[in-house]
Amino acid sequence: MRRATITACLTVAIGILTAGIFSTSAVAAEFRSGPQVGDLVGAFQVVKAAGAVDDGVSVGDELCYRCRMGNRPVVMVFARSADDSLAGLVKQLDEVVAANKEKKMGSFVSLLGDKPEELKSVAKSFVAKNKIENIPFVVPEENQTGPSEYSINPKADVTVLIYREGKVAASHALAAGGLNDDEIKKILADTSKVLHD
Repeated sequence: MRRATITACLTVAIGILTAGIFSTSAVAAEFRSGPQVGDLVGAFQVVKAAGAVDDGVSVGDELCYRCRMGNRPVVMVFARSADDSLAGLVKQLDEVVAANKEKKMGSFVSLLGDKPEELKSVAKSFVAKNKIENIPFVVPEENQTGPSEYSINPKADVTVLIYREGKVAASHALAAGGLNDDEIKKILADTSKVLHD
């Protein structure tokens, strides 16, 4: 009887330790980039490269889109690759922004890389090819890493911050190849978190 009790206790203890090890490794493996839920998003300077022809900002203008959009509901995207998966996301975001004009929803995409002039050219081609109407594409002043205070993960191909009144409501970080249809659905679903009245 006593031996059975000791064995049962040891089994439970091993189970607890094993669960702790796996939960710790799961946390360590979590992929994060940029401000997280509850964090505030700060100002940063960009150059408008393309898109949103009716937003009152000309291509080539230097400004802070974060500041310009103020307390509105916003989806901010940082991307290192202007590929088909980004097009899949941005086309649908463009529709969400258009459908929520009465709520003054905004969005902008910051392209990251080490050649700012090339990024501007890529932005123009991308916007024209994909017929993006409501979302400006910009190149940040800190074009290689994004704004330093944002701590954009260098391994993140796409970082999406969904916020309202400057506070992050949802954050998504994806490595190269990670922006698939399921992830796009999750991002679009999270826009509801900033579209409440």
